[in-house]
Amino acid sequence: MVRRLRRRGIFLSIFFYPYSAKGRLRHLGFFIFGMIDHQKRKAKKESSLTGKTLLVVHTGGPKKRFTLQRLKKLGVTLVMLNKEKNWAENYVDHWILADTNNHSECLNAIKSFFKINRDVVVDGALTFWEESVLLTSKIIDRFNFIGIPYSVSKNIRNKYLFRETCATYGLPVPRHQLIQSEAALSALGEDMPFPLVLKPIYGSSSAFVVKVENKEELMESYRYAKSQFYTHEDCHEWEDLSMMVEEYIDGDEVDMDILVQNGKIKFYSISDNYQTREPFFVETGQAIPSSLPEQDQRALIEMAEETLEKVGVQNGCIHFEAKSTKRGPVPIEVNLRMGGDEVYSFVKGAWGVDLIEYAAKVACGIYSKVEKPAVPKKYIVGEYFLADNSGVLSELDIPDTIEKQQYVEEFHFYKEIGDPIFIPPDGYDYLGWLTVSGENSIDAEDNMESIRKRVSYKVAKFASDSSIGKTLRGTRFSSAVLKKNLIVKASKQERFRRIALKNQRGLRVGILGNGADSNHAPEEQEIAFVASEAQKTLQKIGYATSFFDLNDPEKAFHDIKASSVDLIFNLAERVHGSGALEPQAAAMLDILQIPYTGSDSFSLALCMDKIRMKKILSYHSIPTPKWDYVYDLDDDVDKEMEFPLIVKPANSDNSIGITKDSVVTSAHQLKKQIRFILEELKNPVLIEEFIAGDEYDVSILGNDRDDLRVLPLSRYVYHMPEGGWSVCSYEMKWENHPVYNYKHITIQRPVKNISKRLEALITEISLDTYRILGCRDYGRVELRVDKDGNPFVIEINPNPCLNPDSSTVLTAKVMGMEYGDVLEEIIRVAIRRYNREKA
Repeated sequence: MVRRLRRRGIFLSIFFYPYSAKGRLRHLGFFIFGMIDHQKRKAKKESSLTGKTLLVVHTGGPKKRFTLQRLKKLGVTLVMLNKEKNWAENYVDHWILADTNNHSECLNAIKSFFKINRDVVVDGALTFWEESVLLTSKIIDRFNFIGIPYSVSKNIRNKYLFRETCATYGLPVPRHQLIQSEAALSALGEDMPFPLVLKPIYGSSSAFVVKVENKEELMESYRYAKSQFYTHEDCHEWEDLSMMVEEYIDGDEVDMDILVQNGKIKFYSISDNYQTREPFFVETGQAIPSSLPEQDQRALIEMAEETLEKVGVQNGCIHFEAKSTKRGPVPIEVNLRMGGDEVYSFVKGAWGVDLIEYAAKVACGIYSKVEKPAVPKKYIVGEYFLADNSGVLSELDIPDTIEKQQYVEEFHFYKEIGDPIFIPPDGYDYLGWLTVSGENSIDAEDNMESIRKRVSYKVAKFASDSSIGKTLRGTRFSSAVLKKNLIVKASKQERFRRIALKNQRGLRVGILGNGADSNHAPEEQEIAFVASEAQKTLQKIGYATSFFDLNDPEKAFHDIKASSVDLIFNLAERVHGSGALEPQAAAMLDILQIPYTGSDSFSLALCMDKIRMKKILSYHSIPTPKWDYVYDLDDDVDKEMEFPLIVKPANSDNSIGITKDSVVTSAHQLKKQIRFILEELKNPVLIEEFIAGDEYDVSILGNDRDDLRVLPLSRYVYHMPEGGWSVCSYEMKWENHPVYNYKHITIQRPVKNISKRLEALITEISLDTYRILGCRDYGRVELRVDKDGNPFVIEINPNPCLNPDSSTVLTAKVMGMEYGDVLEEIIRVAIRRYNREKA
């Protein structure tokens, strides 16, 4: 001790100070205790998150607000990687804005942020959002943070690969098989006995997970999931849309919430899951601590520890789902982030352990010793508020005294009167959740029962001619009261739905489009011309019309809201001059609850994003040219694709970015075009094997099978001079180019000299494409046919040009339909669609 004090210059100040020997010893004691206290304070400071900076990946929805609130209270500086600024703005210190589905874009955005903000030193990265787990791992790898490497997370996030990895290491695993086609289902053998569980290999919250009892149910469930994947709000964040089947495991389901640091489990908690609602595995509730026998709990955590060690998880806050069976514990799923909903409050209430705090400490490399009490502080149970059927929340009564009860831990009710509720297979809504505590498990369950009886609600099935959905609570705890403006909006839609087709010319039609003058680009003038011609034609045949210019979206919004129009004919292709925002026009009309023609915002956005569109078409086995995509100059291009290739922007329309140089025949030309699109056009790149054959347009009107109408095909036969490629480039559409112009194309309407088989095949592929991508009322599919007679879908336009000389209108003319007839037919099929939606 004296030697250490001497090194600190303290020895002399004590032993040569004019005190007695006894006094010097007393002062030495003071110094020693002071040093110990100083070291304790220093250790506490070093283990604190105050002053640390965390990169959080994806805000999640508003239900994740509590995670950011807690981090801010812990003194953390938050850097948020998200697609856009949102509800989290009050908690975030620095934003990094990038598309979290585009991992290369995110990594580059982070790199740029670090370069510009050299004073911001990030100590770690984590996510609370399941769909961002893989991106977070890539960030951890790239920037050398502490966490779970991508090489590990990809084998866990993918449920099929997780099963395969477990099998490789001799861990317990149910029998399973990857399913990528109906043929694979038909080929299932006796080694996969029913009941089975069908599930996506990605996804969360039990979406599209279903228990099936026989092959008929299996096939039906598979077909349904394939057709409905794209309707799920998180589908675009899934890496792959493949599915798998696995053995149904009967047993007691548990959740294990685990903190692991440097390969050592620092804390674990086991909670029991109540019996799910099968066949869709809808969660109903849970209880903490687990009531399973001690030996079963010990076996579960030993299995979890072995699993995490063998699959390579060394650091993180883990939500581990498993079942305790007669054959022993079996892993079901591992989430490489903190559990959602009630998990945080469950663990905090029962054990006093703050998972948000310790997850952040692990990410920042702060060594943590977690003190878990020998007995729980509380016994807690939780239940979800669920509906028995899809419909509208029509009644709700929540006494305002509920949250004042001492044993109520958390109460959340997310829905309001009039909100639509969808239960599987229609959707995956739950209305809210409640957790209560007690001195023991029986006490907690009794408290839950007393609260649950005091919350009453009714979800009424949709019915015509009712006031369901037209009421609203005065406060969040009071009974429902009638809300006048909702009835007014509902009556507008009801009037539109009820109108007889013979009286449709009595409708007041608004034209939503874009104005332009001679100073605008030629494609902008074309868009304006379409809206002008449509309005004049509809007026001429008897409709009362109004024009709303979406170049000023705020004015258009308020004008439409204040108007008396019954229907909007949506011809808008720009918002604030941006074609990328075209889908927002339909979204605005949905917000206003105004009936409109054409596809909704989801389908418009999906078809505009050619990369996502290609993924979905490939999944559904729709033939498209062999393709790849690039978000970054460093991205590799599939070397198996053969030249010539066509290189084009992935998110543009009107041939923007498609030029005479778009078809490339060498790696040098390919790199040059990729650089042009990435750097000049600021757009992702789609690369396809170039199909040099004839091009076909297939225009479609209608919605359901009994209402769909395929117009006569259009065929474009190219006769390009030497050196010219058969491609409809920007120069051909909008400029007077000597080579790329329409005099080198023969247009056939109707087509000539093609076989009935090819014509039928093109038609059937186009109809499938139209339906798969959710198009409504009208659209146009573009295909190419190679030298061997094989058709390939190039793209689909859910909002094709409708000027009098457009492909859709001219092919309709072959059938004897004039321009006004086409516009009226689109209005007619829209009316029928709204009538069916009402029914």
